[in-house]
Amino acid sequence: MVFPNHLSLSFRTVKTLSNVISMDDRTIRGQSLKAGVRDRRYAIRFPFAADVDIIDMESGARAGGVTSDLSLGGCFVCTSKPLPIGTRVRITLARKSQTVEALAVVRILKPRIGMGVEFIDMERPHDEVLARWIEQVRQSR
Repeated sequence: MVFPNHLSLSFRTVKTLSNVISMDDRTIRGQSLKAGVRDRRYAIRFPFAADVDIIDMESGARAGGVTSDLSLGGCFVCTSKPLPIGTRVRITLARKSQTVEALAVVRILKPRIGMGVEFIDMERPHDEVLARWIEQVRQSR
């Protein structure tokens, strides 16, 4: 990830376990932890394109888009209508007649570009499809 020159990051702990990276309290200096950016990713992201349909669980607002990357923990959705940070959503990813459905929360917002979402609940068989997609991409590298 590339950050503009005026942003500097502080990393307290980085642990590597096989293919999983855990980062604690990654925040932008000069801001409180509450206002700062905290990276909650715990899995490696892979470039991956799938059609996306998102429904805001509170308002019913819908957004569509395409993923640019995917991990076991979430994805980035390229969309012209990103939802606000903290919005709880139902997300459906579709690719080659397979779908993954999950409850998720918007964690990152990039206006006019898209949003990063973290999966918070996913049931079978959707978790198995997601794991298969990740394994296929990982093996093709």
